[in-house]
Amino acid sequence: MTIEIGNESGIAVDETVLLRLMEHNFAELHVSPDADVAILLVDEGAMEALHVQWMDEPGPTDVLSFPMDELRPGTEDAPTPPGLLGDIVLCPQVAETQAVAAKHSTLDELILLTTHGLLHLLGFDHAEPEEEREMFGLQRELITSFQASERRRPRA
Repeated sequence: MTIEIGNESGIAVDETVLLRLMEHNFAELHVSPDADVAILLVDEGAMEALHVQWMDEPGPTDVLSFPMDELRPGTEDAPTPPGLLGDIVLCPQVAETQAVAAKHSTLDELILLTTHGLLHLLGFDHAEPEEEREMFGLQRELITSFQASERRRPRA
């Protein structure tokens, strides 16, 4: 599995947590260990440019996903085949603002957004109420299980 993380945002982010999150989510969703994904953290200006270019909406957003090989979650018996999942673009500045409103840390918000972005790469959407229930329910499950695994993780 190749998980590339690039931070061009100007804000320090604990990339090792995002890496562990992606490894955890890949395992939970039975995504092939040979699947590739890139995470890019950008500043508000870069995110706004992408938001306008790809969504035709003004202003920066929190997360954008760019799926490539249209992979879907697998099962224990039939994991997702190897391939290029795509790119997740995050804006830590927007995440920070949302974290304050949600009364949790910026890192917790980035964990939520990264998981959300991954689910979009795997074909989930939230345009319809039923889709939203499914996607957000799975998102909650993944974040809860990741947080539990982080609490059990030995500290250095």
